[in-house]
Amino acid sequence: MTTLPSSGAGKLATDFPEVWKAYTILGESAAKAGPLDDRTRRLIKLALSIGANSEGAVHSHAHQAIDEGLTPEELRQVAILAITTLGFPTAMAGMSWVNDIVKD
Repeated sequence: MTTLPSSGAGKLATDFPEVWKAYTILGESAAKAGPLDDRTRRLIKLALSIGANSEGAVHSHAHQAIDEGLTPEELRQVAILAITTLGFPTAMAGMSWVNDIVKD
């Protein structure tokens, strides 16, 4: 299992391990539900996190993406693509959160 932060998801996993286990199984099942590869799924999850305006989720998915070998440019493009669908402020918030994690 991935090391989790001491707040948010990590705290839930510690405080409610059975809920976390069920959540993890659901995530694994969703990943296997179609033909998308790991890289594509990670970019989609990042995009969904930006769209949900969830700083914590953007941080988490950006961090995981970097660990999985995606480039800063790929993650930033996801934020740029958000401009026309989600609006400039949401896209720039997403870019800011990606940049919190991405180190050039």
